[in-house]
This record gives sequence, C-alpha cells and structure tokens, in this order.
Amino acid sequence: MSSPIESDQSSPPNFCGQRVLVTGGNGFIGSHLTEKLVSLGAHVTVIDRGDHYQSKSLAAVFDRIEYLRHDLMSIDFDHLATTGFHTVFHFAGSATVPGSVDNPWEDFQMNLMVSLRLMESLRVRQRQSTALILVSSAAVYGDTTTAPIGEDTPTEPISPYGVSKLAMDRYAEVFARLYGLRIGVLRPFAVYGPRLQKQVIYDFMRKLKCNPRRLDAHGNGTQLRDFCYVSDVVDAAVAIATHAPLKGEVYNIASGVGISIGEVLELLSERLGVQPVIHWSGTVRPGEPQKWIADITRIRSLGWEPQVTLESGLDRTVEWFTQADFEPTSRVMH
Repeated sequence: MSSPIESDQSSPPNFCGQRVLVTGGNGFIGSHLTEKLVSLGAHVTVIDRGDHYQSKSLAAVFDRIEYLRHDLMSIDFDHLATTGFHTVFHFAGSATVPGSVDNPWEDFQMNLMVSLRLMESLRVRQRQSTALILVSSAAVYGDTTTAPIGEDTPTEPISPYGVSKLAMDRYAEVFARLYGLRIGVLRPFAVYGPRLQKQVIYDFMRKLKCNPRRLDAHGNGTQLRDFCYVSDVVDAAVAIATHAPLKGEVYNIASGVGISIGEVLELLSERLGVQPVIHWSGTVRPGEPQKWIADITRIRSLGWEPQVTLESGLDRTVEWFTQADFEPTSRVMH
C-alpha cells in the first residue's frame, strides 16, 4: 500500500458550492455524511435504492439535496462520470459479515463489482480531477493477533465481506497508480451511533428492550473492538477528501482504544437502567474476529482526531434508541 504524503492541514474543509455525489446516502453513515456536506455548503446528490419518502434519515436536509433512487447494480455510471462532480463518496454496498457468509455472490456484486464499475467509469471518462472516497472495512485484516493494527498489517480476511473489501482496496491503489485517479480509502472499525439498526450495540439494545432480565450473546464477552462514533467517521471522510494525497492510500478509522464486548454491555445496561443475566454462547459467528484495535497514526497525520468518547457516544445512541420510531431497514446498499 502506498503511504500518505504530508499535506496542508491548516485549511478547513471547503465544499462551498461544490457538486458532490454520495452513493448510499440514505443509509447509516451516508445520511450523516450528507448532512455534514450540506452544512459545509456543498450541492449534494444522493443515489440510493431506498425510498426516501419512507425514510427519516435525510428529513433534515431533503429539501436541500438532489435525490436519485437507483439500484447501483444497474445505474449508468458513465453518465454520472461526465456530470462534473468535484468529489464522489462511495458509501453504498453490502455492510454485513454474516450476510456475506450466507450470500457471498451478492456481497461480491454489491461491494466489488459496483466499486470497480465506478472506478472504470471515471477512468474511461478521464475524470482525474474528481476525488473518489471509498469506504472499506477493518474486516480486511481478519482475525489478526497484531495489536494495534496498522494499515500495513498483513491482510488475511476470514469472511467473503473482508475479501470483497480487500479486492476493492487493491483495485483503488492500482487505478490511482496506473490511471492517475484521485482515490482515498477509509477502513472503519466498529462504527456505531444513531440510525444504525444492526451490529452489536444495536442488537444489545434491542434484546434488552424485549427482555431486560436476560440477554443471550455470542462469544464470552472478552472479544475486543475499537468503536468509532459515526460523526467521527464522517469527519475522517471529509478530512481525506480535503487533505489526503489521494494516491490510492488507505486509512484506519477508529478511536485507537479497545474495549471488550462485555464492558460495552455493562455500559449499555447502566444507561438503559437494567441488570440482565448474560448467557454467553462461548462461540462467535463465522467470519468475526476476536480482537480489533486500530493504529490511527496515518489518519491523524491529516489533522483528524476522534472527538466523541465511547461514553458520550453511547449516551447519544441510547437516547436515539429510546426515542426512535423504527422503520424497516435493508441489509445492503446502506
């Protein structure tokens, strides 16, 4: 992997008046990113296959964006590549390890094929001026014993999801080096926050709401995760688009601090006012690692620092959960 080059970190993000595309902008990270970009003055176009009329994710900014409802498996990227977007944030795709284990072909299509079609359209249309920000995953590292995990840690994915994301990362580096495309890649670790209706924190809250006295959980509680609040991930994406050399390099996005799943459950139980009896299964789901703690030195070199502590982030997430009127969510194209 190429290493980042020092860049000017003193100037604030400047998206005022710029045309920006966000794929998957109706989903979890994508909707928070869209709100951020609108606040920075960007003219944002969102592409998502979700029905925005049934979604509350973009309600705060919907009258200030252009929304295109499309399935990215069939959309004409060549047309989009000619419309002159200053920056493309590609945040659509499959985002679940268990889903990739159940349906690896769908995961391959949604993660690798769509991303490659987007890069190829920019190449063919010679859009080297467009910044392309791709979202990958810490799943590319697999169940490594290295701690903390740096971007140059050997990648040994243990799920189809990790494989598809790693292949995308490699294509990004090659397309940047061979064709001069401006590409940067995020590798988020355990992202959480309002609007996410899957993964461990949401699953714990949902189970405790249904039964505050007992909770069944995977593993034994010692699995380590490096959680990062969604607004910090959004700020990292903006920092990469603004300050990174965009030569196909990748950036770990996390807090740099590990915590056990058992400790997270204790923090959630405290905030929800419950004292459940926990029944650990003793085994983890296929494709899930035991330990993830990130080295975030590289993204820090762009002037980014995590701003939200886990305690504060859980406070905000629990507040959202207790007040939310949930709607059905899709497993893919977030």
